[in-house]
Amino acid sequence: MTVPVGLYLHIPFCRQRCDFCAFYLELYREPAAEAFLHALKTECRLQAAKENINGRNFQSVYFGGGTPTTLRANELITILTDLRQRFSLELDLEITIEAHPGTVTGGDLAALRETGFNRISFGAESMQDNELVGIGRPGTVRETTAAVETAREAGFTNINLDLMYGLPHQNLESWKETLLRCIALGPTHLSCYALTVEEGTRLAHDIRREHRQAPDESLQIAMDQATQTLLSDAGYQQYEISNYARPGFECRHNLLYWTQGDYLGLGPSAQSFIRGVRFGNVANLTAYQAALAEGRLPIQDWSKLTEQEQMRDAVIFGLRLIQGIATHQLRTHARNYGHAETLEELLAGELIEEEGERSRLSAQGRLHADTIAEKLF
Repeated sequence: MTVPVGLYLHIPFCRQRCDFCAFYLELYREPAAEAFLHALKTECRLQAAKENINGRNFQSVYFGGGTPTTLRANELITILTDLRQRFSLELDLEITIEAHPGTVTGGDLAALRETGFNRISFGAESMQDNELVGIGRPGTVRETTAAVETAREAGFTNINLDLMYGLPHQNLESWKETLLRCIALGPTHLSCYALTVEEGTRLAHDIRREHRQAPDESLQIAMDQATQTLLSDAGYQQYEISNYARPGFECRHNLLYWTQGDYLGLGPSAQSFIRGVRFGNVANLTAYQAALAEGRLPIQDWSKLTEQEQMRDAVIFGLRLIQGIATHQLRTHARNYGHAETLEELLAGELIEEEGERSRLSAQGRLHADTIAEKLF
């Protein structure tokens, strides 16, 4: 059986760091960006020559970050052109680019669309200006609205909005209003994530010093329930715990992560999983560039997963999907890790449900997915 494979590029630049962000990034500087592009080109050449990549057809390309659109449109187009020359890309390729609404123009978007980018993901986060201020997020609701309209005018028909709930100053009604405003913009996809407090972020620091409140778990559950109701009523289908799409607009690239597909990551801190091997690049731009200048890949971590470990990951990620996983996989995993009794308790409590040969989290179980994962893993 041919395992699908996707390509991820980590563009490590932002104009500023948001208070909640724990991703590896650097503040944008033009000389640093130019040096990064040169190193990335070398990494593409080295990876394309490797036996486990050479000749495989990539079904998706995802430009993430950071904020990819801090780079100029012509630089992003140059990257994509080089990928086409180095790798075998399928004709019906899904090519996603993440963008901050305030970093794109109509001309930029038209050029990207003409070159082949066909899916755009805007980091909206909220449709309330005061909530954006509360998380140190630059930009305004007006910019998000304008960016969606401009992307559509440029020819993008597959548009995602990233949102977060449980933000400082946010309540259930303001979250519902954010959802309704997004629905009115007509995106084909919505990703709705509960705010998590990551160590090392400004948000974590402020909560520890009691300058800001930690997210209210019970409120986040209520917000999650409201999300499922409002988006379902608007015609969006939930296909993963945090992701909703119009029929046919599920993110092909992200589905690779949840269904044990292969993916190759390029750029500092990018992660890869190829034929049972997981490896990651060094999360440091200087070290990344230095390795490539010496003609070697900037891989820092490498591990070959056993069959049992691969099944564990299949269960962890597969339970996030609304379609769930094969029941025999779940039961085998529970036996392997000594959680058979816990699994029976979750089934009896109707947090996990079996339907024929498939098992999945129930609607109630999806509201407590992280807790269930801790019990099983």
